[in-house]
Amino acid sequence: MPADLVVANAGLVATMDDDRRELAGGWVAVTDGTIDAVGSSTDPRPDAARVLDADGGLVTPGLVNTHHHLFQNLTRAYAPMTNAPLFGWLQTLYPLWRALDEEAAYVSAWVGLAELALSGCTTSTDHLYLHPRGAGDLITAEIGAARDLGMRFHPTHGSMSLSEKDGGLPPDDVVWDEDEILAESERLVALHHDRSHGAMTRIALAPCSPFSVSPDLMVRTAELAERLDVRLHTHLAENAEDDAFSLETFGRRPIDQFEHTGWCTDRAWVAHCVMPNPDEIRRLGGAGVGVAHCPSSNLILASGIAPVVDLRAAGSPVGLGCDGSSSADSASLWMEARNAMLVGKLRSGANAMSARTALEVATRGGAACLGRTGELGELRAGAVADLAVWSLDGPVFAGVHDDLIEGWLRCGPTQARHTIVHGRSIVEDGRLVAPDLDTMLTRHRAISRRFQPIS
Repeated sequence: MPADLVVANAGLVATMDDDRRELAGGWVAVTDGTIDAVGSSTDPRPDAARVLDADGGLVTPGLVNTHHHLFQNLTRAYAPMTNAPLFGWLQTLYPLWRALDEEAAYVSAWVGLAELALSGCTTSTDHLYLHPRGAGDLITAEIGAARDLGMRFHPTHGSMSLSEKDGGLPPDDVVWDEDEILAESERLVALHHDRSHGAMTRIALAPCSPFSVSPDLMVRTAELAERLDVRLHTHLAENAEDDAFSLETFGRRPIDQFEHTGWCTDRAWVAHCVMPNPDEIRRLGGAGVGVAHCPSSNLILASGIAPVVDLRAAGSPVGLGCDGSSSADSASLWMEARNAMLVGKLRSGANAMSARTALEVATRGGAACLGRTGELGELRAGAVADLAVWSLDGPVFAGVHDDLIEGWLRCGPTQARHTIVHGRSIVEDGRLVAPDLDTMLTRHRAISRRFQPIS
């Protein structure tokens, strides 16, 4: 039987498998959404119902986005907040985000995931922590958007239980009672979480941050995740304000509080983790806690440079995250990989973060954060057929001959030529396959104007 699809004639296939094989003149064969085989120009290529020509480009696993707030693209580059630090930024934007409803969640997720697909992303999480009263089922709405686009999706049920009257940052009408939060978490897992190999949708539980939920909710959420066998996600050690808040409120540094509430396990991955000290890095790595590295957001908010090289050396899986479109306004996984390479060199030395290391973080590292090692983030027989094809031609890449992976990330900017999810083309020849992009952008424009006061 022929394969469903063969991606052929690559200049190089970067498998990112356990042996990190790089196959010159390579190909990838796909059937029923799963990779059958990969090979080089010297290996016999199987017949296929469809052949997609990589035309001498680079083929990589699909990139994995491990932290995002998709709804925030409705307030992208909002002028009053373009130069604000984290806490002031949040307190100004929370009141605007009260307008979130099912339509806004669907449209912002569709547009955000489309943007990610154009950057070679095949799997994305979303940390949707804002659920205004009466807004409807926002998680189900964004799952519908991912399904309509064909993207692999790991939404997290975010939550906030401490409002301004309780010493938190958000306004009263966007927080929930903690029993309601836990009941809704369990309902969403029962409704949407798919544990099968190659699952397109999985749910994680994600109290927003130490400054928006109580320690009791952190403890109870960890216990619920253990019972339901799902993953945990939250913001952690994001900047100096985070440190100061935790010390003043809990009498502990953020990672001590994280450990105190039962979260320091390999079930958890955290966003940012900019501020851990050497002992905390050792403890996080020893526990196998994953980290979503968000270099662009950390730079824009002046939060600092996360110690990615040290975290990986200690044993923490590290993936990439775009973060919300209000703080990191470009939802490009390619850009995050490049920035991770650059700030990694800046913090840890020129030889500490190569393009290959950044690609590993963007693929295998992301898969490990999501608990899908061996299934996502690599090109090998039995893995899901999520891959990106990158053209390396034109003026931007003129002179790139010796090392296609270094050229791919050092040059650019670039978008994916083809993005394939579960064996289906989502982006082809640099264009979104979905026919309704213009309609969705028109809807998005109208909705976003509702969110932003016009002076």
